[in-house]
Amino acid sequence: MLQTTTRYRQSVLAPVSSRRIEPLREEHKNEVLAFLAVRAQHTFVMTGWILDNGLISPLNRGTFYGHRDAEGQLDGVALIGHVTLFETNKEAVLAEFARLTQDCQSAKTVMGEAEKVERFLNYYKRDGQAPRLMCRERLFEQRNREDVTESLPGLRMATAADLELVAPVHAQMAFEESGVNPLFVDPEGFYRRCARRIQQKRVWVNVENDQLIFKADVISDTPEVIYLEGVYVSPEKRGNGLGARCLKQLTNALLDSTNSVCLLVNHENPAANACYQKAGYKMRDLYDTLYLGQQKESPAH
Repeated sequence: MLQTTTRYRQSVLAPVSSRRIEPLREEHKNEVLAFLAVRAQHTFVMTGWILDNGLISPLNRGTFYGHRDAEGQLDGVALIGHVTLFETNKEAVLAEFARLTQDCQSAKTVMGEAEKVERFLNYYKRDGQAPRLMCRERLFEQRNREDVTESLPGLRMATAADLELVAPVHAQMAFEESGVNPLFVDPEGFYRRCARRIQQKRVWVNVENDQLIFKADVISDTPEVIYLEGVYVSPEKRGNGLGARCLKQLTNALLDSTNSVCLLVNHENPAANACYQKAGYKMRDLYDTLYLGQQKESPAH
């Protein structure tokens, strides 16, 4: 037993050869999806983006990398870019993903399970870099349909006509969470991404008298998990249960095509936490989001 444990530790902590890390190509798609499927309840964002965009696409706003063990099998996958995501159980591979993130000028955010992000951060900070902001979040999940005593006929998929209502609200939510307003940084790109998500039928809204009273965005859509972000309730409608009712009705509809619906909420937002619990969601895990500062220049990106 002691020998087995020792071999396991040596395997996890073994040095990584940079030659085993490579940008992934479209021919690796099925292999990567199979690797991510082992922990589908945590890899849903990468899986969803690969299904939507492929492994190589400017829409991913980054580069997918794979690491292989001595037998040539994948033991790590990461998207390094505007949003950095990673999946591996090898400590040395995690350290290498942190190095790639240090060298990526476009890296702005790192997201993942709290314990793994903490270890990632230890490697990331070895060169003196530190995130400008760190948020602890709760991953909520709903697997069951909830009774909806009164349906809301106004809840629907957004159309192109809703863009001017949706985009400013989404930008303000991003600013409140990260301290950066995408409408100041890249207004054209931000509107283009919002419009694309609407075209994909991934944005749900409830509009009354030309005012947005509820919004939710489907960020990733897989058979295992649908991941929501940007859940918004207008200030004048908060506290009366409308948000929970909209979320229940939306979740019931989404569960027709997936096994569970997940979302992240800042643990310092008690009102949002209460809303999701009222809608039947249950906390499943703790996640951390790192908002990075300016990256050092690198010719690789």
